[in-house]
Amino acid sequence: MSYRISRRRALAGLSAGLALPLAGCTLGGAGKTSSDTRFAHGVASGDPDHDSVVLWTRVSTGAKAVSGEWLLASDADCREVIKRGKFTTGADRDFTVKVLADGLASGQRYYYRFDCDGESSPVGRTMSLPEGHLDKLGFALASCSNYPFGYFNAYEIIALDPDVDVVLHLGDYLYEYGPDGYGGETGEQLGRAHQPPREIVSLSDYRQRHAQYKADLQSQAMHAAHPLIAIWDDHESANNPWQDGAENHQPDTEGDWQTRRRVSLQAYYEWMPVREPGVGMGRDQRWQHFRFGDLASLVILETRHSGRAEQIEYADYREQLKTSEDAQRFMREILGAPGRNMLSSEMESFLGESLRESVTAGRPWRLIGNQIPMARTHMPPIPQDLVEQLDIEPGHPLYEELTSVQARGALDLPLYTDPWDGYPWAREKFYATCSEAGAEDLLVLTGDSHSFWQNQLFTGEGKPMGLELGTTGITSPGDFINFGVEGARRMDQLVAQHNREVIWTEGVTHGYVRLVLTRDEASVDFVGVDNILGREYRPFAVRHAGIQRRDGHLSYS
Repeated sequence: MSYRISRRRALAGLSAGLALPLAGCTLGGAGKTSSDTRFAHGVASGDPDHDSVVLWTRVSTGAKAVSGEWLLASDADCREVIKRGKFTTGADRDFTVKVLADGLASGQRYYYRFDCDGESSPVGRTMSLPEGHLDKLGFALASCSNYPFGYFNAYEIIALDPDVDVVLHLGDYLYEYGPDGYGGETGEQLGRAHQPPREIVSLSDYRQRHAQYKADLQSQAMHAAHPLIAIWDDHESANNPWQDGAENHQPDTEGDWQTRRRVSLQAYYEWMPVREPGVGMGRDQRWQHFRFGDLASLVILETRHSGRAEQIEYADYREQLKTSEDAQRFMREILGAPGRNMLSSEMESFLGESLRESVTAGRPWRLIGNQIPMARTHMPPIPQDLVEQLDIEPGHPLYEELTSVQARGALDLPLYTDPWDGYPWAREKFYATCSEAGAEDLLVLTGDSHSFWQNQLFTGEGKPMGLELGTTGITSPGDFINFGVEGARRMDQLVAQHNREVIWTEGVTHGYVRLVLTRDEASVDFVGVDNILGREYRPFAVRHAGIQRRDGHLSYS
């Protein structure tokens, strides 16, 4: 089935509540389609500022260096050209092209295109950030787009969403696994197996994997329609990394970790529409402060490579976790040990300075772009009727998973130790930095968990620090889905009932979060897609929430 036909059919039945008309969104514009030999990976823009934005493409060519031109225009037909320039690329950067279009007027929509050897790329749409007064701003929050697990239908909905100004991708833009890894079986069934057909380790491997994801037509549609602000999570390098290693890195067979991280970040900077590191900064030090006029600040955190201490694994403490007293001691002395950092000292300083500037400037919204769940989220006790409903006996493939869930629930332990729950000392330090800057009204935007979240945040002493919105996976499945849809929904309900900081969660549906800010309130739509195993799908409204600002604090309405 062709992309054009399937898209028309898929969008014909859009939920009226989502208001996603087909008109008004440029998906590739006046250029040729993604089958072009010269521009097979589409176009993208990102990291917008008040007077500049990054423009990206790749020239699909042979082994020789190639040159071309780029242009920026005020109209979709690219007739009213505002800026133009030349580019040269080659094998040293995998034939990717990344230019900084600067000298722009603030708060303006622009269209852009690349030309090479008589061929034109698709036309992309982007924007510069506004200065001065701003009444409204829309984000799409995306995360966890695993190619083998299914089609990026949610990306297509984002591309067509007229309320979205900027896409905030919160990590796991791609996955490092091979065909025998996470999602491999589904990918084989769908004809979406990872390339190269192995776990990626070398620079060539990472480049080829990025190329596979950028060749996806729905990914191209999203990138062409909106500028991207992105921060990696773990899978852009390897599962659960920290400063000196990663869970999914075996030095004996995969070499030096620092080398692998270096090449993964090199490929990321080549293939993503992101600015190069500032003067004196390394590629691992990706933190930024985006200022959206007088309405909002967005501070991006880096929680994987530059400051994180090694994760604590439950398996290493199994024999020491028998009683509630054991669990309390474990959370206090092991997970909560002083010095177990999540953020580097440089990141913390940048965070404090950015928030102080935001408070002084009087912007009502302080957003935190955060890869991993921040709210306290402990495993609930698992009731016997649910255990009986699941009917998982010894010898069942899911028996070990169920017993692990039961053990954590019985001891009131965190769901996982990789998120902020595994670094409670660092979380309190983060809250202290924000409080010192006068920012106790945070709106934390989170990816990673493959679940929707509507959370409230408190310090260890119970002081409110703001709210958290978590987005589900574009394709990656929720962690409880192995227990079936009904079992997963029951687990989500139990998690929300058990945890003060969790208002609601849902890990069954794929999709994204649409966040629209105005001066005094925010509108939050958890947008779902009913199918990722084919190109026939329907978007639907999973849940709506409002956020109010009152007396310097945030609350759900």
